[in-house]
Amino acid sequence: MCGIAGYISLNNTLTESCLKKATALIQHRGPDAGGFYFSEDNKVGLAHRRLSILDLSTNANQPMFSANGRYCIVYNGEVYNFAELKEQLKDKGASLRTTSDTEVILELFIQQGPCCFEKMNGMFAFAIYDTEERSLILSRDHVGIKPLFYYQDEENFVFASELKVIKSLMADRLTVNKKAIPYFLHLGFIPQPMTIYNNTYKFPSAHYIKIYVEKTFFDLSKQIKPFWNLESKIKPATVSSEKIAKEQLHSLLLDSVEKQLISDVPIGTFLSGGIDSSLITALAAKLSPNKKIQTFSIAIDSGKFNESVYAKKVAEHLHTEHYEFQIKEKEVVELVNELLPTYDEPFADSSAFPTMIVSRLAKQHVTVALTGDGGDELFHGYGMYNWAKRLANPLIPLLKQPLFAVSKVMGDKYHRAGNMFAFNDIDNINSHIFSQEQYFFTEQELENLLVNDPFNFTSLNAKPTMDRHLSVADNQSFWDFNTYLKDDLLVKVDRASMQYSLEARVPLLDYRLVEFAFNLDDRLKINNGSMKYLLKEVLYDYVPKEFFNRPKQGFSIPLNKWLRTDLKYLVDKYTSQEIIEKYNFINYKAVKNLKEQYYGGMTYLYNRIWLIILLHWWLEENK
Repeated sequence: MCGIAGYISLNNTLTESCLKKATALIQHRGPDAGGFYFSEDNKVGLAHRRLSILDLSTNANQPMFSANGRYCIVYNGEVYNFAELKEQLKDKGASLRTTSDTEVILELFIQQGPCCFEKMNGMFAFAIYDTEERSLILSRDHVGIKPLFYYQDEENFVFASELKVIKSLMADRLTVNKKAIPYFLHLGFIPQPMTIYNNTYKFPSAHYIKIYVEKTFFDLSKQIKPFWNLESKIKPATVSSEKIAKEQLHSLLLDSVEKQLISDVPIGTFLSGGIDSSLITALAAKLSPNKKIQTFSIAIDSGKFNESVYAKKVAEHLHTEHYEFQIKEKEVVELVNELLPTYDEPFADSSAFPTMIVSRLAKQHVTVALTGDGGDELFHGYGMYNWAKRLANPLIPLLKQPLFAVSKVMGDKYHRAGNMFAFNDIDNINSHIFSQEQYFFTEQELENLLVNDPFNFTSLNAKPTMDRHLSVADNQSFWDFNTYLKDDLLVKVDRASMQYSLEARVPLLDYRLVEFAFNLDDRLKINNGSMKYLLKEVLYDYVPKEFFNRPKQGFSIPLNKWLRTDLKYLVDKYTSQEIIEKYNFINYKAVKNLKEQYYGGMTYLYNRIWLIILLHWWLEENK
């Protein structure tokens, strides 16, 4: 796991010294080594920070050149099937100098070109420079586990693992992307391809691009091509046999976890005690019979948010080497000031805080940790899938206004539920359902909140084209996979773990498992009210079912409480009339009314307050 950066600068605006300075900002992504490549005319620069995981020798340092000396690569990630791909290379006469996956990627690309990207099972973002053709290839993994950003103007192209590098290199040219603000207030994150900056983008997952150095850059987004497409993997019929599906799922899971346990450094798992992390831990323990798996959980001293007792039970049953970190609420609150510099743009997922803490503490024992991310999106683990079914009722368009009105004269719980009926357009229902599950702003609220900022969420809710008509739950799941998972959950885990130089791997997001899940009958995902049914059935072969007879809690913090106590200073400062009107993106009267409602007892509005704080805090820190 590493950090990468680079540029093409036709007018030599960018230099060797400025790239070295910028890359130092992501040393946390790779503290073990650093390296650079610059073309003779200085129009091309590549940078790498290394976190050594496979082949710990200096031979595997980057930038790495191909055996023929023509190609140069900087790479972030892991390709888990590199041993299989390596054998294919050897069969064709390739001679490899290292035991790293980096060299395999490079030589495979030389032999096969971009068609090899689909064959790489892993998480990756890399750039390969052809010194003879003077072209740069960029690619990002199937699911979007590893980050990749780029900036372009007519004469400069910059790429990096984190936005802070681009900010350092192009600070005098960056401006705030006002179009991203409605999305942030609706979702709590900024979805790809947008970022908070103009002319700066998130490179799309499962895509690649080839850029020629001598050509003026013009709308590079049109040159980005897919190498894998989930829609094309959706089959006309689903797998409905529970016996067959369970066998297939178990086999895929075992293979994925086995591949992701390969490491030349200590490895463990995050164990919350929930379904997904328990399953990954159980499989890892099975595949490591001669060595105890190290597992990590945290216990925040707030009973409502403490699942450590469940994690401990699972760890004892699986005989893992378990570490339970007892955390004071104060320690989490103290992390708040690290949120903006870690995530670079407004990011509202407050579960980033416990993720940062468990990453920091796990790093004391291991360099790699397996996580359970992806299970909810692939196997229907969220309540929003039930909402998708309810709102698909053909009577809802007629009843939504009366239901919304009735909810407003009832209690707090009903206020929140009533907002599910406050949607403008049924075509935008996916983002609306997600937004209201997270207590964020509806489209209707944004119309009153934003100052002269028209927005349109049509593209955000574009429906996929495929051979099978998806159920309403699968359609919501598909949206979550492509949007929430990629631009919130994976971002959260990547930045939180890499902030402390810890590699986080996600076995449930092996692209083969993704394809399997979206070709599974809905009844094997939610069965008689039991969410993630098939995933649970595999888990119960390893861990007793009664361990999980409790409501789903999630990995969260008491943010509502803190905004009234420890973090109230943030409310006072960043929702003040002075700050709000200074930037004039949102209407202060609407903010004032929102605060009055919140402190007047409508506590479910806390996340809307948090969004406004984060937006203006970021604006103040990045003026």
